[in-house]
Amino acid sequence: MSVLLAIWALVSFGAGIFFADALNNIEIGGFPLGFWFANQGSILVFVALIAIYVWRMDKLDKKYGIDVDDYEGEVHHS
Repeated sequence: MSVLLAIWALVSFGAGIFFADALNNIEIGGFPLGFWFANQGSILVFVALIAIYVWRMDKLDKKYGIDVDDYEGEVHHS
């Protein structure tokens, strides 16, 4: 999970802020890469990180024999 956190930090702070000037020398679809990361690329990376996190948590649940369907009746909604 620390790898996911490192990727998040690298993309959000690195690509969007710290390395934006260097990345702006590269263009994707007519837009500078730093601008693209700040507006669209970071969001796509974050969605991918969430998908990887969910996949990993499901894998851990199966490893330890936890079935999410067993707990649905115990959740209290207010």
